[in-house]
Amino acid sequence: MSGLVEYLAQKKKALLARKNRLEQEERIASQQLKAKVQVAGRSGIREIRIRDYQIISDSGEDFAGFNLGPGSPELQLGVLGSCLSHITLIQAAERGVELHAIEVEVTGEMHPFAGRPGYEQIPVYLHNIGYTLQLTSPAANEDIAALHQAVELACPILNLLQHPQVVNSRVIHNKE
Repeated sequence: MSGLVEYLAQKKKALLARKNRLEQEERIASQQLKAKVQVAGRSGIREIRIRDYQIISDSGEDFAGFNLGPGSPELQLGVLGSCLSHITLIQAAERGVELHAIEVEVTGEMHPFAGRPGYEQIPVYLHNIGYTLQLTSPAANEDIAALHQAVELACPILNLLQHPQVVNSRVIHNKE
C-alpha cells in the first residue's frame, strides 16, 4: 500500500484533470445531492441511503435503541471530520504540502434536558463544536498555517455549520 505522500501526488493529478474538464464546459450546473432515510419497523433503526451506500444510525438503550450505529449528532461530527480531512488532502495536493498523516478529532455537546423548563438557555442542537487537526509533515509552520486557513475557507461542511441557512421542508401525509 502506498503512503500518503504518493496519494497526494495522485490527488493533485486528479484535481488538475477535473479542473481542466470543468473549465472546458460552457455551463457548470450545481450538483444535486440526495440522502434518503427510512425507519425500520420494530427496531427504529434509521437506514440512510446515499447513492449505492447504506449507513445505519441508531440510538442507545436509553432511547429504546439497540446501539447498532451512531446517533445523528455523532454522525454530524463524523461528517465534519471527514470533510475537514478530505479538504486538507485537496488543499495539500494543490499547494504541494507534504503530509505523512492526517487525523481529525471533532467534539460537540448535547444536553439531555436542553430546551426543557429550567434549561431553556441550553441549545437543543449540537453546540460547542470544535476540532483538532493533527498533521504529520516536514513542512514549515507557515505552510501548515496557510494550509489550515485554506481548509477553513474551502470546507463545505465547516462553512455550513458556521453559516447556517434556511432548510425548506414539507410533509406528505399518507392516510391509511
